[in-house]
Amino acid sequence: MSLNIPEYYKEVSLRLSRVLDTVGLGEDIRWQKINMWIQTQKMISATYRRARLLGSQAEATTTPGLQSDIDTIIPLNFTVIQNIESWVPKVRNFLVVSDENTPPGYVKLQGVRLYLPQPIYNTNSDMFKVDRYGRSVICHDNHLFKHAFADEHHGPANTSIFSTRVSVDHVYALRLLTWPYHATGWITRNRCHNWPSQKTIDLIQQTGAILVPVGHKLSPEKHLEWRLSISFGEKLLVWLFNSAQYKCYILLKVINKSFIKPIVGNEVLSSYHCKTCILYLIESTPTALWQPENLLLCLELCLRLLFNWIEAATCPNYFIPEENMFQCKVHGHVQGWLLCVLRNLLSEEGRYLARISCDNIGDKLVRTCQHPLMELEIENLDVGAVLLVSVCYQLLIVYCVIDEPSTLDTLLSSQMIGLEIKTVLWKFYCSFIGSKLASKSLSRESPDQLGLDMAQELFLWGSSSDVASGKLKLAAFYLVLDNLDVTEDVLSEIHANYTYKTLCLSCLSEQDLQDRLNENLTISQIINHCTAFPVVYGQSEIKCIPKALIPEVFRNAGSETYSQDDRYFNSLARVDPKVYLHFLEFICLYRLKKTSHKNAALENMIYVIEHDIIDFKDTALNLLAYCLMKEGKLFNAYNILCKSMSLTNQQNAAKWQIATLINAGFRFLSGGQ
Repeated sequence: MSLNIPEYYKEVSLRLSRVLDTVGLGEDIRWQKINMWIQTQKMISATYRRARLLGSQAEATTTPGLQSDIDTIIPLNFTVIQNIESWVPKVRNFLVVSDENTPPGYVKLQGVRLYLPQPIYNTNSDMFKVDRYGRSVICHDNHLFKHAFADEHHGPANTSIFSTRVSVDHVYALRLLTWPYHATGWITRNRCHNWPSQKTIDLIQQTGAILVPVGHKLSPEKHLEWRLSISFGEKLLVWLFNSAQYKCYILLKVINKSFIKPIVGNEVLSSYHCKTCILYLIESTPTALWQPENLLLCLELCLRLLFNWIEAATCPNYFIPEENMFQCKVHGHVQGWLLCVLRNLLSEEGRYLARISCDNIGDKLVRTCQHPLMELEIENLDVGAVLLVSVCYQLLIVYCVIDEPSTLDTLLSSQMIGLEIKTVLWKFYCSFIGSKLASKSLSRESPDQLGLDMAQELFLWGSSSDVASGKLKLAAFYLVLDNLDVTEDVLSEIHANYTYKTLCLSCLSEQDLQDRLNENLTISQIINHCTAFPVVYGQSEIKCIPKALIPEVFRNAGSETYSQDDRYFNSLARVDPKVYLHFLEFICLYRLKKTSHKNAALENMIYVIEHDIIDFKDTALNLLAYCLMKEGKLFNAYNILCKSMSLTNQQNAAKWQIATLINAGFRFLSGGQ
């Protein structure tokens, strides 16, 4: 990806920086927060000496919209040493050990005798387990690390919930007071831009490390391994960020929450990955780059670095680069989704900022940026309009059975017919804008009811676009809102209007069109009352797309086989209207627990796919497989997905569903673990 910096980046960066000041990210507020947490730490230390505050709250790198937990490290009262010469008599010592089979970033803790500086071997007890080398090392099942007084568990952390808005993660760990020899390379590595400074490096070296009771997921001895965490050093580095670095880091976390987590879930890309990304970028770029007028540019550089890491499926730990923090996380369809999302964000050149709902950053930025970002957002809407009109226009050409350009010119030369086509396209556009507006409203932390009401009006205006597609989008909108009774009514109306005379895209012929024209029907009447268009969704409508269809808009993830001119068209989810009708009926009736009607909808869907001539058959089969999975018929669903792959092997969302299905099968075979 080439780095072409648009002219408006500097102006937008300055305005964005001012917007972030209004949500509590100004330097004065930032340091007030840091001082508040320093004082809080002092009060906690007065009553519970060893507890330490860490994480986003203590770093002051959060906002109300990010809803970060309070992280607390509680080191246990044991001594951890890295060589036997550091042994302390008459206290419990643990020796840091590792071997060729210990993953980078992880260690084991071998017991040491109480009265002699000798490691313990071949001793099994409640405290120790013997590893493959005969060393007696601490096991995570040790009673010392089983804690009461916790409401939930987040990985190695125990979570206490004090209210609906405040939760505290407690991590019981061991403290290493000396710098871990595994991270020696961080101390000595060459830094061409002198960040961090040598004084800061010396200070961080004195903070040591924390040993957290969690092992590597792929390690056969993960129950014996401890993860090295240099949390105190990270907190100090983040406190030393300048204003642009600080805001860029928080924006990276906001983008992760707004655009990435809704697609891949919460467990793939974490705030820690974002922190690692910006630490590496700050170290490898000139300090002069990190200024408020370059905020958007720095953010894009972070996204590009993340993209490169995801493409390589490698995220090196900042202090221990040999540790790949993407291992077991970024692979297969998840990797494809991440690449697709980041590629789309980078292609927008900052326009995605206007869609950020967290802390109303997007709305505030649009209101602030009358120039130039408001124009950019309007331009983005125009792209959507052109996309939709282009798709509908192509379909109209097919429906009108116009093969020769001269025939098309003749058709459009008629002012009346041209007006009719514009009217039809406007109705499709209303459904598209309604769906996009609803999706944006539903993306907010608290859904915007005014936006949803406006979206509903647009859906209703667009519902008469043709026999089915506009109404099907309306039904899907009600289904997303869980308004099942209204959804059922809309679907029943569509079902009643579907007759044997309804024209579909695949079975249309010149004779069909001529028959309708002989009935004295206009072009718009043929479209409105006799024709069922495919249902088309774009990525900007993602919150209004049923879960089973979402992979369809990302089916090109990781693929460069389509041309630049087709990249919008190829990122659409398209489904035959009759198949989609029966699919929505099945989902609605499934939720309403109307078993007999639900089974009838599924049988109708199967019949249409097997006996009717339909377009986008691979998508139809994928939806059918989803329904069968809901019914618990996993083997049947797998066969259907294989059939779909046989129709379209490349850029088929079935590959992601197969991965999900295999994962579900393994979970079932392992007893649901």
